[in-house]
Amino acid sequence: MNTRVIDASRSMRKAPRQRRSQVMVDVILQAAARVLAKNGWSKFNTNEVARIAGVSIGSLYQYFPNKLALAEAIRQQHLDAILLVLANAAINEDSLDRRIERLVEGVIHAHLINPSLHRVLLDEVPLSERKAHEDFEQRYAEFYQRFVTQILGDGSARALVAAKVLASAVEGVVHDASRRDELHSVEIKQELQRLILAYLSGS
Repeated sequence: MNTRVIDASRSMRKAPRQRRSQVMVDVILQAAARVLAKNGWSKFNTNEVARIAGVSIGSLYQYFPNKLALAEAIRQQHLDAILLVLANAAINEDSLDRRIERLVEGVIHAHLINPSLHRVLLDEVPLSERKAHEDFEQRYAEFYQRFVTQILGDGSARALVAAKVLASAVEGVVHDASRRDELHSVEIKQELQRLILAYLSGS
């Protein structure tokens, strides 16, 4: 969920310190994402990842102790990509219509990077790094609070609740569209933009 700076070190046995090691870890994660998207969680295994990455299983285990650590690193890439998209959408320089459009386009794009992989991460892979996911959820909520507060004003009594509702609405629509392979739908994108605009403008 992966053109961005990624920190996948939270789920790793150790972080790569040299350029060559970082390149190898990147290759391993790319191979792991391909295998996970193709085979699903139940058939995901480190031996195949190592084979496709062109590294020894020992080199893989040097950084990732098991397949869950690999999947968690991939999940963190996806979450970091979404946070980067949200940060770009938070620029308070455009009209409300344009900011909403940028938000929706960005979130959809983040989920389109590898929709098959996203569906596996969403529906199959168990959550192992609770703290990392909680950190993401907090930053995710803070973005929507800032986004809504900029529109409704600092003194708005409904800003906090509105931010939670907006986050749930966007996440629900995009995840549902991903499951049904409808992320390319122009109609869904436009209707989601209309929904957000109507909700925040009070119409």
